[in-house]
Amino acid sequence: DNPLGRVMAIYRENTGLSPETLELKMDESILKDSSRLQRGLSSLKILAAIAPLLGLLGTVTGMIKVFEVMAVSGSGNVRAMAAGVSQATVPTMAGMVGALSGVLLVTILSRRATREVHFLEDSLTMDH
Repeated sequence: DNPLGRVMAIYRENTGLSPETLELKMDESILKDSSRLQRGLSSLKILAAIAPLLGLLGTVTGMIKVFEVMAVSGSGNVRAMAAGVSQATVPTMAGMVGALSGVLLVTILSRRATREVHFLEDSLTMDH
């Protein structure tokens, strides 16, 4: 019950077909498994792309609080301004960590899916 097993099952079940028809059936199976292996990668790519933007949103929110403090009490209230700056830096860091993790995960999973598909294709050509 894995991609290679499914391809081999098609081979065993259809040995009476012409080699071209059999190869088309096996290619179709590889194509189906290829899309299964790559499912979800688009969503992960989107999350990795928007993570820094969410971090930036947090940064802007924190800086707005700093400017509000400055507008109300002037630039002398360092403690309140520091709280706003602190609030601004945490989401920035979280967004960057999320983006880096997402890009790394997408790269690893994409390479793994590509490797699996190449293995299946190589297995198909070895059988002939």
